[in-house]
Amino acid sequence: MAIVELMQTNPRISIVILSTIITFVSTLVTKLFTNQENLKALKERQKQIQKEVKEKRDDPKVFAELQTEMLQITGTMMKSSFKPMLVTMIPFLLLFYWVRSIYTPIMGFGWFWWYLGGSLIAGIIWRKVLKVA
Repeated sequence: MAIVELMQTNPRISIVILSTIITFVSTLVTKLFTNQENLKALKERQKQIQKEVKEKRDDPKVFAELQTEMLQITGTMMKSSFKPMLVTMIPFLLLFYWVRSIYTPIMGFGWFWWYLGGSLIAGIIWRKVLKVA
């Protein structure tokens, strides 16, 4: 109960800390449940395709082939993100239900924007620190 009281006493600070922790766990699960080397190679290929698309816009056949390859790469990357999402979805949904019950009476829906901002910033930092593709 002391944790809840502390969270309610300093709601903005505790939301940012909580979002940083949740984002860390999510990023770590993503790193552990995905093939990082493959994802990095796919991202590199996407960059190459984007350059080629800019150079060969005038050739509709090549442009269509590049677009098709880009869609395949995007699909592969999305499939790889499903496993970590399945691992974290239920625990995070339960956690958000609990967090909402703590902060909504104090801050209304404004708590969500504090969470989102903290999570976006923490996500960028954690991805760099943990070297996640």
